[in-house]
This record gives sequence, structure tokens and C-alpha cells, in this order.
Amino acid sequence: MGRIVISENVTLDGVVQDPTGEEGFRYGGWFVDVGKNDLEAFFKVALEEALRAEALLLGRRTFEIFAGRWPSRTGELADRMNAMPKYVVSSSLKDLDWNNSTVIDGDATTEVTKLKERLKGEIVVLGSRRLSHTLIENDLVDELRLTVYPFVLGAGELLFGETGDKVRLRLIGNRTVGDGLTYVTYNVVRAA
Repeated sequence: MGRIVISENVTLDGVVQDPTGEEGFRYGGWFVDVGKNDLEAFFKVALEEALRAEALLLGRRTFEIFAGRWPSRTGELADRMNAMPKYVVSSSLKDLDWNNSTVIDGDATTEVTKLKERLKGEIVVLGSRRLSHTLIENDLVDELRLTVYPFVLGAGELLFGETGDKVRLRLIGNRTVGDGLTYVTYNVVRAA
């Protein structure tokens, strides 16, 4: 059975909105407001993660942003992102131009459960805040990997929305990335 891993760039106060500054959010662009060492170290972590993943699971909006960027990029990370299987939860997308991409249509919870049963490795969710909320709320997430940026924005869309119940996590890893980023990994703890 596959494992759903949410991997997210997040500010210290939990904001995930507009990290690259392309969405018009007044505090957007915080991803690139860190130093060169931080970004270089982040991309090394992103490559490690991509090499471990069996597939990507994306929401429509994140898919469209990534499909507009990654096919024209070069290098080891771009090669991996372009080659790996990508599953997109969307009721509106039909024809996908990005290599190895498949639409998941219908009830997201049901379809992602089937995907977890069919795949064996890590299914990594990048970006895709609304999809992440749905997966967390429906107990489909196995692990969270958060790259924490040293900013407090005080406003913006948060990674975690209101949940129907408390979600228990166990810290399994914590390390500094670059000069000022923190990479924190949690497993979801399920009742026995």
C-alpha cells in the first residue's frame, strides 16, 4: 500500500499561500526572500524527496502552475519531476500536456484511497492546499514534511484548516536546511 506524504513550504505561522509571489497575495513571494544558500539547500532536499517518491498527487491549481514550469527546466530535479507519474485531482481538467499525468475525477477521498491501494511507494502531495485539507480530514495522510521559512506573515491561507477531530503527529525528523530553513517530518499517529 502506498503512503500519502504532504510536503509543503510553510511560514512559521502556517501560511502556505503564494510562496513564489505569482498569485497577487500582498505577502506573496516569501519563498525567494531567503538567501541563496537556503534555496540551494532546499532544492537538494526537494531532489532527495523526488527520487524517493513513486508519484506526485496534485490539485488542479498546483498542477497547472507546475505544468507551466517544469517541462522547460533542465537538471536532475526537473528530469525527475517530468518523468515521474503525476495524478491530478480535478473535475475540470481533461487533457493534460505534462508528461505522465493522469486526471483523478470523482470523489477525491474514494479515488485517492484507490490510488493508495494500487501504488506501493510514497505518493507526495506538493502545494495543493485544498487537497491537503481533504486528505487530512479524511485520514488519508501518513506523513507530513514541512520546510519552515523564517517569516511570520500574520495573514494568508494556512496549511491546516479546521478539522473534525484532533490529528496526532509524532516527530520523526528535524534538521536545518541551508542557513535558516527547518525541515520537519512527522508521522500521523492513528488509534490502535
